[in-house]
Amino acid sequence: MIRINKYLSEIGYCSRREADKLIQAGRVLINDFTAIDGNDVSPGDEVMVDFEVVNPKTTSKPVYIAFNKPKGLVCTTDTKLEKNNIVDYIRHQKRIFPIGRLDKLSEGLIFLTNDGDIVNKILRAENRHEKEYQVEVNKVITPEFINRMASGIPILGTYTKRCEVKQTGKQSFTIILTQGLNRQIRRMCEYLTYRVTKLIRIRIMSIKLDLPIGHYRDLSPEEMVSINASISGSIKAPKTKSKRSDSPSKAKEPFAKTGSDKKTGTAKKPFTKGKARPDATKSSEPKKARRPAFGAKSTGSRRDVAARKEADNRKKIDQDLQNATASAATGATTKRMKRTITEIKIPGHKPRK
Repeated sequence: MIRINKYLSEIGYCSRREADKLIQAGRVLINDFTAIDGNDVSPGDEVMVDFEVVNPKTTSKPVYIAFNKPKGLVCTTDTKLEKNNIVDYIRHQKRIFPIGRLDKLSEGLIFLTNDGDIVNKILRAENRHEKEYQVEVNKVITPEFINRMASGIPILGTYTKRCEVKQTGKQSFTIILTQGLNRQIRRMCEYLTYRVTKLIRIRIMSIKLDLPIGHYRDLSPEEMVSINASISGSIKAPKTKSKRSDSPSKAKEPFAKTGSDKKTGTAKKPFTKGKARPDATKSSEPKKARRPAFGAKSTGSRRDVAARKEADNRKKIDQDLQNATASAATGATTKRMKRTITEIKIPGHKPRK
């Protein structure tokens, strides 16, 4: 059993990235059922893309070509949605797909193959495979621009890795990247208020651009030996939390048992339980009455307290009268009906005449 995206990559249909896009779009079927991310393919399963059966690759040798992409082509295998795609432009006899990509406005060296295993090994940024570019911008380059580009620029929610940048003219420079962020060089220049007017990739790892625009050639056996040597140790490393050794955390020193001031860190004089501190002295001055806290309700004088009690009792009387009236209306006879206002005694209050 093998994952569906890896299966499409290994049989030479497309890269894993393109396979993921096809699966998410619902264009891949396994035994007449729509495939989803994570589905496995077993021997004997029928896999279809756009309702066409996909056959495993033959025993023929895989194809590896270098292509000088012209400006205006899109690096995609989706020939139905994109007319100016790289696959239809080359018209190779075998089904091939690009390794990585160059944006539509860029040109230069790009690899194409039908071997899906080699794609991820070349593209992984952890392996630090170099890609070199020639870039022209719309205004004069300054030393500060070169330093900022080389040290890292914040784009797409992260910082670009340090890279090698050299000025080659008043408005041109070369840059060597080991990352593959979307439109990375253009975004880096835009952050520094520069606009890229021309961008050419001139090298991938040890392979240099030596083709006219729009032409391709097979990679030589010597070049494939060099590429395979570069990706021989390409293994996807698990993500682990790295501990920074350059700035170790300082251990907090515990405060002394004798008591210490956390603000100043100075130790206080020791003291024992049940004994007064040496600096503690009894004051003979009378204590001042505390003021009520801001917003707190004061109790008031005795007259105010009595008035509140009287008001509370009147509310109870009114409630009893309402209950008695309600009971009389329903024909009920209770002890509350016999009670009157004169029978209810209110302390300190004289009944009205």
